[in-house]
Amino acid sequence: MKAMVSSPANDSAEPVVLGEVPEPEPAPDEALIAVEAYCVNRGETLQLDGGLDRRRPGWRPGKDVAGTVLGAAADGTGPAAGTRVVAHPPAHGWAERVAVSTANLAELPYSVDAVTAAALPLAGITALRLLRTAGPLAGRRVLLTGASGGVGHYITELAAACGAHLTAVSGTAERGARLLQLGAAELITSVDDAKGPFDVVLESVGGVSLPSALAQLAPGGLLVWFGQASRQPVTLNFFDFFKGPNQARLAHFDYTASDPTYGKDLAALVRLVAGGRLHPEIGTVRDWSHTPGVIDDLRGRKIRGNAVLTVS
Repeated sequence: MKAMVSSPANDSAEPVVLGEVPEPEPAPDEALIAVEAYCVNRGETLQLDGGLDRRRPGWRPGKDVAGTVLGAAADGTGPAAGTRVVAHPPAHGWAERVAVSTANLAELPYSVDAVTAAALPLAGITALRLLRTAGPLAGRRVLLTGASGGVGHYITELAAACGAHLTAVSGTAERGARLLQLGAAELITSVDDAKGPFDVVLESVGGVSLPSALAQLAPGGLLVWFGQASRQPVTLNFFDFFKGPNQARLAHFDYTASDPTYGKDLAALVRLVAGGRLHPEIGTVRDWSHTPGVIDDLRGRKIRGNAVLTVS
């Protein structure tokens, strides 16, 4: 079977190459899926270049896929063969076929195509769970940094639908233009331009962005730290809390921590898309032979929203 695999060290200038790998051997609770489309996430690009320590022997990238069930799970759970699905495997999704636990997939109606569905899993689940962490948002002021990525677009539309007054921070006005259409009340290009105080800050940049965002937080407010896109360390001064965000809370967020299964959240996202209440922002759609170029574009922040590859 063909799959995208990490390039051998010093053997290629490309981050991944198309290679031959063994066919998946599904566990009893796993369905075998013929992949039609997959999404490339920035976190996976960090894994490929060694920026994260979650790689294991035999690891291949691929957490967001959509396709058709070729073989139903042997234990009788999950959909039958021939069912269209979206899935969130832990890895190995950039391939012609992948085995996925039935707890981590959801059925697709024909109104939701594979390209749209492939953009849902990691970014969509992260956004849903972040907003649950933030609590009720109706009438509250929210600051979102790093807003022009896939997660940011989902957060913006979902938070606005909940009644939040959301200020989005994007690197450029062009990259953030879609956020205003999705319901952001304000778009700024620097967190220093934010006009606080904010009840909730959702921070994904790290470096100097986090302390700047913290300064905009209201007393007793909540800052949720869910990423470090700048790849720069954060330094906080305890006494800065007394300059405004007195008694504020600072929480680290990991989307896998609250529930290790994803089927229910995937089904919720599919319902929202099918009902016209959620609109995935897909910045590029290319054949999977162009995966190395997409990875380079993501690293260079040349893609707004999600990047989807179709398996031919």
